[in-house]
Formats: sequence, C-alpha cells, structure tokens
Amino acid sequence: MTTTTAAPDAPAEERASTRRAPLDPRLVREVRAARTHVLRTVVLGLVQAACVIVTALVIARLGADLLITRDVPQNTPALLAVLVAALLVRAGAVLVEEATAHRAATSAISELRARIVGHAARLGPRAGAGRGADLTALATTGIEKLHPYLVGYVPQLVLSATVTPLCLLTIAVLDPLSAVIAVVTLPLIPIFMILVGKLTVGRSERLLADMRSLWAQLLDLVDGLPTLRALGREKGPERTVQALGDRHRTSAMGSLKFAFLSSMVLELLATLCVALVAVSIGMRLVYGDMDLAPALAVLVLAPEVYQPLRNVGSQYHASTDGLAAVGAAFEVLDEEAPADGTAQAPDLSRSTLALHGVSVRSRDGLAPSAAELAVRPGRVLALTGSSGAGKTTAVQVLLGLLAPDEGRAEIVGPDGTVTDVRDLERRTLWDQVVHLPQRPVLPPGTLREVLAAARPGASDEDLEAAAAATGLDAVVAERGWDADLGRAGHGLSLGERQRLALARAMLSPAPLVVLDEPTAHLDGAAEAVVLVLLRTLRAHGRTVLVVAHRSPLVAVADDVAVLEARTR
Repeated sequence: MTTTTAAPDAPAEERASTRRAPLDPRLVREVRAARTHVLRTVVLGLVQAACVIVTALVIARLGADLLITRDVPQNTPALLAVLVAALLVRAGAVLVEEATAHRAATSAISELRARIVGHAARLGPRAGAGRGADLTALATTGIEKLHPYLVGYVPQLVLSATVTPLCLLTIAVLDPLSAVIAVVTLPLIPIFMILVGKLTVGRSERLLADMRSLWAQLLDLVDGLPTLRALGREKGPERTVQALGDRHRTSAMGSLKFAFLSSMVLELLATLCVALVAVSIGMRLVYGDMDLAPALAVLVLAPEVYQPLRNVGSQYHASTDGLAAVGAAFEVLDEEAPADGTAQAPDLSRSTLALHGVSVRSRDGLAPSAAELAVRPGRVLALTGSSGAGKTTAVQVLLGLLAPDEGRAEIVGPDGTVTDVRDLERRTLWDQVVHLPQRPVLPPGTLREVLAAARPGASDEDLEAAAAATGLDAVVAERGWDADLGRAGHGLSLGERQRLALARAMLSPAPLVVLDEPTAHLDGAAEAVVLVLLRTLRAHGRTVLVVAHRSPLVAVADDVAVLEARTR
C-alpha cells in the first residue's frame, strides 16, 4: 500500500514569496477556455464601463434639470430612453458575464484536468510511483479551486482594468479636483490588499497541500482497507486521518477568518474614499464653486471607480487558491515526458517483441538486471522470477511505458525489420495490446456495458461466450447483465473483478494479451478456468505474455523467461 505524505510548508511559502501575476499567463496562454473567457470579459468590461458613464451623465442631466429648472424627467423622453437602454445593456452584460463565466470555468477545469491526466500517463508509471493518490487529488478537488478564481476574481480584475480607468478619466474631464482625490486615495485599496497578502502568505499553498495529502491518505486507506482488515489493523489509520482532517479544518477556518476581516476592511476603506470625494463636492456646491450637473455625475461615478478594486480585494483569497491550483497543475505539466516516436508499430499478430540486456535501476540495485526475452507471435510466454526481480518493470519497458537504463526493447516486424520501441508512436503499439494488471482497471457501468466496451459492436452471443470462457457466467447468473458497477468494479469481489477483466481481455480484438498474475485473486477452480483461457487464446492465434508465480501458469506456457535482480 502506497503512502503519500504532504508537501512541506517551506517550499509553499517560498513559492508564495515569489508570487506570479494576478492572472497567471500560463493559464491564459495554454488553456483555450480560460483565454476565451478573459477576452470575452474584457469586451464585456468595456461595455459596462460605457454604460456606467452614460448612466452617470444622463442621471446628472436629469437631476440638474429637475432641481434647477423644475423640468421633470418625463419632459425629456429621449434621455429617459437612453438611461433605460444603458441600464438594460449593463444588466445584460453582467448576466452574460456571469452565465459564461461558469461555463468557461467548467470548460477550463475540464481541459486542464484532461491535460493533467494525459500528461501523467505520458510520464509513465515510474514518474507517478508513490504519488498516484496525490495526482488524483490534484486532478479532482485540487483544480476545482479554479472555479471561484475564474468566476469571481478574474472578471473583477478585468473590470478594475476597464471600468476604473475610464470612469476616472471621465471624472477628470468633469472635475479635476475630484479626480486628484480619487487618484490619491485609490492606491490605498491595493496597499491594504498587499498587507492582507502579507498576513496570508503561503496559506493557500498549505491549504492545497493539506487537502491533497488528506485525499491521498484517504485513497490509500480505502485501497488498502481489505488488506488492513485481513491483518486486523483496520483500527489504526483513523487517528492519522483525523489529525490530518483537523489540520485541514484549522487551515480552512483560518482562511475564512482572514477573508471576512479583509472584506470588512476593504469595504470600510472604499466607503471612506467615496465620502472624501462627496464632502469635497458638497462644500464646493455650498459655496457656488461647482455646477450641479457635473457634481451629480461625479457622485454617481465615484463609487464605480473604487468598486472593482474593492471586489478584487474581496476575491483575493479566491485568487490565491486559484493560483495555487494553477501552480500545482503546471508543476505536473512542466515535467518532461518521454518523447514519442514517429514510426508506426507493425502488426503484433505477426511480430516479435524482445528485450536485450535490459536493466532498470531500483532502490536496491537493478531490477531486472540484463533481462533477455522474446514474445513470439501466437505463443504464450511466462515471465517468472522472485519477488522484486522486476517482472512488472520488464513488461513496462516492453510496452514503451518506461525507458530502460541499460539495453533496449525492440519489435521485429513480419519482414524482419527491427525497430526500437522508443522510436514507435506508442499509441499505435498500445492500440494492439490489452493489459490486465494485478488490480484490474474497470470503468463504471452495468456488467453488459463494461464487458461490451472491450469490443464495441459485439453481439450478445460474443458476450456470453467470453463470460463462459472466464467463469463470469456464474456472476451474470447471480446478478444479471444489468447489474450496476461502481468505479473500479465496486460491487464485485476481487475474484469477480478478475473474471470480468479476463472476459474483457478475451473479448478484445487486440493481438497481444498481457496478464500480470491473472490468478492472484482466484481460487483453485477459477485458476483452472484461466489455464483453459490461455490455451483458448493461443488456439485463436493470440500472443500472450503472462507474469506468473504459480507453476500451473508456467506449465501451460510455450516459452519461459526467468528474470533476476542485482543488488548493490
């Protein structure tokens, strides 16, 4: 059972001290949905700025006419129409922004999640060793932090770059003194935002690390729970999970406390800044140093100058959470994946896969060490060796999932052409392979859907034949074809999952079948079914590579390769 620990706090604080721009350029540059969202928000921000200015000018004119000449607004229907139109357009822009922001955030998260999962797969099993649960936590709940960031923070950041300067420019034209007051007081809001940021430095990174560590521990615990129960140790890990949960709760409540306090401070500061402008205008109106129309316009525009920045401040914690998620995601995406080749894989039903002098470094030395084997078409090869000899590692090298430290994996085509596996476009190789690991990977769905996914278009007779050949028919008779299965075959025992995975391998049209300890979770009777299945696959011309410990599996094989490890 893999154990994943939380990332230390020091690197998180170091990353926070070198804070990136409020809008991470990598997110805009590499995630299409986020880029489209930002461009659309800029356009909508300009529309809102124009509507705010038009609204302020019209209200000022109507108010001045009413107070000075007693001319009621009904006498100027054109101005009323312009006012209503500006308000409606602004309301429409806000509605469009909110509606599209949620869709854009969902699309961006989905796109980034797909890239994380795909890149993690390209990194290979060795790069993901020991952190599979951590990557799972990042790709699920971790990058969900982007949703409030893209929905709340980014639109307000764009408004502060569009509405605020345009309104300030309009105020400068109407009343330069009010513009000076606004320019002097406006920096107070970002200054207080920076002070709040100093108090919360590293908090979002630590919160994300705690969350990922909590999920990793929980996933490991769930995966290893059957083993823990079998050993009678299921009562121990809950203390670790509880301690980690308490740490996560404390960190989250601390973030909420700072969020509420900083929001109150920024609200009070924005109110005082607007009050300074209003007091200045009021005094000049009293002494007759300013006309009423521009005064009213400035009073309407002044809150709009501060409001976007104030909203940015209130969304500050969403920004830190979002940037922490973006940083964690791109830490994975920036890891260099093995380069894919360009050569097309030959037909595996007539080709030989081989390892020559392959050695892979492990913690204790080399496992395997100088491995030699050949998987010939239409034959069954049993791969044996002691525990830790590198049997699974050898399979990964053979399939191009892992680069060897010494030696090479190659494929010999029907015409005798020899190609290094690393030179292949690996998708063309993997499309011809069905791989059954020790813990079967099964999609959710009904029994029929999960089995039929192995060969789309398969008839009911084909499904029933595959079920009968692997002993799955007993499961079908008990549960029915429409029995719902959860993720990874939840709802079935380990043995029943193994039978379902074997049936999928039987049904798949892939010419190469790789089985890693296929009888690990089966009893003696079920093991006999697997032996019959191997003979059936061979009779159908399928090539089989089986990692085996038990002698019956070795006995049914046409060829046997024994692997050894070398310790330091």
